[in-house]
Amino acid sequence: MQDYSYDDRNEKFALAMAYVPWQKFDKLYDDLEKAYCSGTVFPELNKPFTGRRCV
Repeated sequence: MQDYSYDDRNEKFALAMAYVPWQKFDKLYDDLEKAYCSGTVFPELNKPFTGRRCV
């Protein structure tokens, strides 16, 4: 079994860096049933899976 514990060789590398821009949400769903089915109250975040790449 291989040991995946932390080791000194990795100290010189950053673990990760992320950039997340601020978002403004202007609209809310009026229909709470639709919001519940979408999983969000913000229409901008409703991105249903279509099985295709995002374009």
